[in-house]
Amino acid sequence: MDLIPRRYLDNMFDDFMPSRIDHNMKCDIYEKEGNYHIEMDLPGFKKDEISIEAKDGYLTIKASKSNEVDEKDEERNYVRRERSYGSYERTFSLGDLDQEKIDATFADGILKITVPKKEDVDNKKIIEIK
Repeated sequence: MDLIPRRYLDNMFDDFMPSRIDHNMKCDIYEKEGNYHIEMDLPGFKKDEISIEAKDGYLTIKASKSNEVDEKDEERNYVRRERSYGSYERTFSLGDLDQEKIDATFADGILKITVPKKEDVDNKKIIEIK
């Protein structure tokens, strides 16, 4: 099982050119007690603005926030607006996984995902030469 971002090599060039990996979705990945754990910072998002999909050996995390303009915004004369809106996405290669056992929680702006490691099955076969 691989928990390496699909665009891993982009990280090598972060100092030289902008990366395509969304730096608004920083995460830590570690292994503990036979599971992989992903902890991702998603401050300012609500649980219903986040989706997680496991498909074909990949885990994709998406977060989307719309820029809703209300009456108060029209009354304000903004000098600076730094809070970002839009869609963010990260994809990780998991290899062969048991999709039914993936667990996720979201609290205090941190998304925690537990991915059980699938036991490596030795499917090597020795062929007898005749």
